[in-house]
Amino acid sequence: MRADAVVLRRHDFGEADRIITLFTENLGKMRAVAKGVRRPTSRLGGHLELFSRIQVMLARGRNLETITQVEMVDPFVGIRDDLWRTGLAYYVAELLDRLTEEHAENRELYRAVVAALGRIATSDRPSEALHHFEVRALDLLGYRPELKVCVRCRQSLLPHGNAFSAVSGGILCGNCRVLAAAAPDISANAIRMLRLYLTDDWSTTLRLRIDSGLAEEVASILRVYTHSVAESALKSDRFVQELRREYNAGVPLVTSAPTLTEPS
Repeated sequence: MRADAVVLRRHDFGEADRIITLFTENLGKMRAVAKGVRRPTSRLGGHLELFSRIQVMLARGRNLETITQVEMVDPFVGIRDDLWRTGLAYYVAELLDRLTEEHAENRELYRAVVAALGRIATSDRPSEALHHFEVRALDLLGYRPELKVCVRCRQSLLPHGNAFSAVSGGILCGNCRVLAAAAPDISANAIRMLRLYLTDDWSTTLRLRIDSGLAEEVASILRVYTHSVAESALKSDRFVQELRREYNAGVPLVTSAPTLTEPS
């Protein structure tokens, strides 16, 4: 069988094989074995890079499908050339891996991850591409945050005095937020940004000027909510936060490594 897929994860198996976690357009998430791929003579190795988009032929096996043929569709080269973009792509891949079940088809989500990786690879606003994807993915997977009315009392929200409750799954109004003292404030502009991300309107996002304070507020809210949905912090979050500090400090984050590895 043939599938259009994105490579999410890889880990070594046996002496020369690898187990590849793919997110496919028509088969959902799945794991497959690439036999002999770590040998220098393998014809598959160069086409199974992390975060690349591929066309893959699969043969059914007893426990796992076997990858028999691969054709590169888009290597998303920009991700490989910039460590900051690499970190964001790791976060996308881990989020998708953590929140999806194997063999659950979701074509819209597949299109969303392909778009997100393309934007992270090429856009001059890769962080916003990640946040746009986070909201879109949460929505498509049934975790759409409540941003229109108070998640508790269902009353319309005033512009100020609101909080975001990850546990409750949305915004609390000024009256209800006293019931969730740990819920952080959320500004009117952050609410607008999250609502915009839900519309999946990337072109409008690119036309907006977003200051660093608002960007950090949105990132923090999404991080807390995503981790709540995933029921634990993502391993790649620490990697991304370390890179963010260096990125904001002006440290060059360029890598020429031909093969990407999982963050520790």
